[in-house]
Amino acid sequence: MLLKNKIQLICYPNRIGNNLADLYATLEKHFSDAVGGVHILPFYPSNADGGFSPLTHCEVDPDVGDWHDVERIAANYDICADLTVNHISDESEEFRDFLQHGFESEYAELFVDVDSFGEISHDDMAKIHIRKEKEPFREVTFANGGTARVWCTFTEQQIDLNYNSPLTYRLLERYIRELTSHGVKLLRLDAFGYTTKEIGTSCFLVEPQVYRNLEWINEVALKHGAECLPEVHDHTSFQYAISRRNMHPYGFALPPLLLYSLLDNNSVHLKNWLRMCPRNMVTVLDTHDGICIPDVEGVLPDEKIRLLINNIETRSADPIMRRSAVNIHSVGAIYQLTCTFYDALMQNDDAYIAARAIQFFTPGIPQVYYVGLLVGANDEELMHQTGELRDINRHYYSLEEVDREIERPVVQRLLKLMRFRCSYPAFDGHFELNYSSDASVAMAWRHGEYYCRLFVDLNFKTTSVTYLDEHSGNEEVLDIS
Repeated sequence: MLLKNKIQLICYPNRIGNNLADLYATLEKHFSDAVGGVHILPFYPSNADGGFSPLTHCEVDPDVGDWHDVERIAANYDICADLTVNHISDESEEFRDFLQHGFESEYAELFVDVDSFGEISHDDMAKIHIRKEKEPFREVTFANGGTARVWCTFTEQQIDLNYNSPLTYRLLERYIRELTSHGVKLLRLDAFGYTTKEIGTSCFLVEPQVYRNLEWINEVALKHGAECLPEVHDHTSFQYAISRRNMHPYGFALPPLLLYSLLDNNSVHLKNWLRMCPRNMVTVLDTHDGICIPDVEGVLPDEKIRLLINNIETRSADPIMRRSAVNIHSVGAIYQLTCTFYDALMQNDDAYIAARAIQFFTPGIPQVYYVGLLVGANDEELMHQTGELRDINRHYYSLEEVDREIERPVVQRLLKLMRFRCSYPAFDGHFELNYSSDASVAMAWRHGEYYCRLFVDLNFKTTSVTYLDEHSGNEEVLDIS
């Protein structure tokens, strides 16, 4: 494995301080022994979706820094960077040339010509998986007055790439080569499930084409010294399929499973998942998106999911719903709950520490979102200011605010856990799920003579970590009180 087996921080380039230089200074000042990597959310020039509408991956947005700042972080920490494989900005050089020259543009084949599919029936539209309250097409007008329709799954500014064209593969290889040349070791493949456009299907995770796309990207990444982390929210079986293809899957079932376990004092479904989950996962409890529900369907019974949603909805913003392209105003099941993980647990410090301890003992590389690192609460002011529901969990921290928040007892408890997870050798060995009652969780790691064990009592929200001290040879208790 190319990556350090240490916790990674997830953060924006400009929400811990103002830029990448501030982020680096904060890492060195407060977290150098608590994290071994950092997932920097998009730091490219972008015109929409919080950075996920990149004009290119070959430049750093000058408002947050330059490649020197990225390389300085990469010298001390594994960097994970987003590779937006589904789309490109409508302000990109390539799309602007397409608008200027139409289908005579050298970049025309980069984009999905919707009209080339012929008539798309009502039934076909009903199957298409969408992510906005509009059909996934946009009409464009060329400089000569002609028009066409292109595919855009997300916002109108994010134009989908055409995976039936060699131009797309050449563009992605250029992006991968550029990112890895500046020290990026892990590529988070954003929205890869939408790269498959086949009328008569959902146009989402269409098999086997979606795996052909993934395997090609992974082969190029490995050639340039990086690993891949495909991002998808759907049935947990897709994560198993990714793990078998020499890529890191996300453990996206863990957040709702842990919330259910801690709120209902029941570990049965969590332990069932822990017995079989991929061992090369990247685990999260919170991210820049909401707490996703599709990932736990089939793992947690439907009635338990409903109870969980009803519990958390009272503390979260409006949920983000699943919709149909045939009727853009139709509302299906809940897709995401928008809430900080701390608020989801009713700001119970002991429950929060228990959740993080279980995450850190779960197989895989843990990632901790910056709001979660500082045990942040819902930022309703920012959400109302921007109108973006997910901004409830996207607070802007000044450097002075970080200095204050880090002194809170719950943050200090979390940092003790993180330092232990990053430094204790047993985590390089084998995971064990130990016997425990239905109202508790017992997990352990063993590597040679090193051994550590976690026990969480769900009723009382107590967390105990014991370990064999490598110097004294005695069993010790980690002080996280």
